[in-house]
Amino acid sequence: MAGQLSLSERLADDIMRIIRVEGLGPGDQLASSRDLARRFEVTTPTVREALRRLEATGAVEFRHGSGTYVGPGADRRLLANPHGPAATRESVLELVEARLVLEPPIAAAAARTRDAEGLRLMELSVTNALHPPQGDLRPAVHFHVALAATSGNAVLRETVQALLDVRARDQIEIRHRYDDRERDHAEHVRLLDAVRAGDPELAASLTAEHLAAIRSAVGG
Repeated sequence: MAGQLSLSERLADDIMRIIRVEGLGPGDQLASSRDLARRFEVTTPTVREALRRLEATGAVEFRHGSGTYVGPGADRRLLANPHGPAATRESVLELVEARLVLEPPIAAAAARTRDAEGLRLMELSVTNALHPPQGDLRPAVHFHVALAATSGNAVLRETVQALLDVRARDQIEIRHRYDDRERDHAEHVRLLDAVRAGDPELAASLTAEHLAAIRSAVGG
């Protein structure tokens, strides 16, 4: 029947339901494949197939010799194409232009709300800029995602996170091209100070200036 889910697809949904009901977050360990198989009365290979589906989306991750853990993509609603095209100058500039439209008003909202958890994430990630990019690895918490989180609006946080996930190759290229680490860090610190001070206009203007500097660097 068209549209009917396979057993492994239904099982993947069931595993995600466990993650949400039990309040598990990234880094928390899941039950073993054998235990999940007993729980759902299916075979262990079927559980492993379901987990591989979830691994492909980043919802879970396997750690050799340790087990299966909740991954960073467990709450994503929009998924990146891992086989998407390589970054080009045009695609990188397109991403920066999109961020210039979206992020200044988000920064203003962050300064008005000053969500405590978002501020904590901003403080944790403000030094990211000082560390040179390591290949295709990205920071665990992106400063601009933390900025969106400080708005207290989950949709805004998810929007920025999804944009950076979907255009991950372009964002990695930005990190490589905008290589003035001290300047990048100083701009993030000023932005954090503006949000802490509850100054929406300054937060928006600093975000716009920061992204405009990135645009100049990658477009030159």
